[in-house]
Amino acid sequence: MEKLILVRLRDSGQVFPYNPADIIVKEADYVIVEHDRGLDYGQVVSLQAVEDPAGKVPIKKVVRIATQEDLKKITENRLKCKEAYVNCQKKIEEHKLEMKLVHAEYSFDCSKIIFYFTANGRVDFRNLVKDLAKIFKARIELRQIGVRDEAKLFGGFGPCGRELCCASFLVDFEPVTIKMAKEEGLPLNPPKISGICGRLMCCLNYEYETYKCLSRGLPKEGERVCLHQQGKGKVLSVNVFKRTALVELEDGTQIEVNYNKEKEKEKEKDKESKP
Repeated sequence: MEKLILVRLRDSGQVFPYNPADIIVKEADYVIVEHDRGLDYGQVVSLQAVEDPAGKVPIKKVVRIATQEDLKKITENRLKCKEAYVNCQKKIEEHKLEMKLVHAEYSFDCSKIIFYFTANGRVDFRNLVKDLAKIFKARIELRQIGVRDEAKLFGGFGPCGRELCCASFLVDFEPVTIKMAKEEGLPLNPPKISGICGRLMCCLNYEYETYKCLSRGLPKEGERVCLHQQGKGKVLSVNVFKRTALVELEDGTQIEVNYNKEKEKEKEKDKESKP
């Protein structure tokens, strides 16, 4: 069973498994690969061993690590994309199509141009494709993407002050739910828990399991608790990282309870109660 690597096709393409064969590659290397009836380029995003499922899925190969000539051609293609973008935008306006052009990119051998766009619904762009094919003399692909993909293409900085996760290291988008925000105790205010794409922040997804693990054994905010020595009280707030809770006792006193220590006290109490 062959070991495969993950390569992000072109600058904004999808991530696919590729067979490097005997070629030694490193993460972030640019490589020339077989793809879609021709050659294309991509960047290695992971060397994690990916198994080929017994050859059931045809896996394409890495042809070579990109040479200086290859990198020069990739740069030239990026410049040509700007012209392609302008021409496509003009044609969209001529056909009065309700779509927003986001990005354009050439395949490595320039046999294909991919135009990425967003739209509220389905768009009939058949006549647009015909016009573009006449202009560029190449295969034309129009690909509708979502707002998260658009943010990934343009990049930027999140409310944390760091580069967007989708633009820096995330390989694929995972589902993000409001339940994840609740688990972290975040205010359920859309602007507070949404990224610049307007969707729930991707970081909620990969933080979720950590919060679930750290929250085990901790009370919920508003819960009534009975402490080992102080008696009954109400939980005002919880700090999952410190594993502490601010508890208001029945006499109005507020104390910080360390649940690591409370757990140890319970163990000692159990030992004492055993004969």
